[in-house]
Amino acid sequence: MAKPTSPQRRLMENFRKVRSEEAPVGSGDEEGGPGSGPFADLAPGAVHMRVKEGSKIRNLLAFATASMAQPATRAIVFSGCGRATTKTVTCAEILKRRLAGLHQVTRLRYQSVRELWQSLPPEPTPGQKPGEPAASLSVLKNVPSLAILLSKDALDPRQPGYQPPNPHPGPSSQPTAPTSKRSLGEPAAGESSAKRSQPEPGAAEEEQTA
Repeated sequence: MAKPTSPQRRLMENFRKVRSEEAPVGSGDEEGGPGSGPFADLAPGAVHMRVKEGSKIRNLLAFATASMAQPATRAIVFSGCGRATTKTVTCAEILKRRLAGLHQVTRLRYQSVRELWQSLPPEPTPGQKPGEPAASLSVLKNVPSLAILLSKDALDPRQPGYQPPNPHPGPSSQPTAPTSKRSLGEPAAGESSAKRSQPEPGAAEEEQTA
């Protein structure tokens, strides 16, 4: 037996989402650039990477790595909301492995997202004339938002969400000494041939008595 659907769900089945945009709540300066958002005291040269749901991690990291390679760039912020939070964490963790000594501060809050929906056109019937334009619907949602600050300079360790630099950013690349394939108890080839050439003491005594 099919479960009954709510009137709102049945109504949204006749609409399609056209676009979604961030609608900041609180400070109202989310679009103000690198110094806005939860890290308002950033240096002017900080880089702000806005991670979207359809963003490519490879493209984000290429730009972030090149930016942090510049001596003038001291900090970078990765921010994303909704389904983009997973990519935000992935970008920050990969960059920390590439660049050692980065201080991290993580801030979690809620972000308002405004979605614009448009009604689907009805199925055409023979002889039907074009009707009125499609109706639009605006929906405001509160979704989790994540912002991660990575800084070359030391940060206040007492602030919430602080993480010190990782002492081991990546796997060790030191070469290891080659090890022999034979086991420790197995004799070498020269040793085994020398032992076979020496007669056993018991065999020599038997030859003398004979």
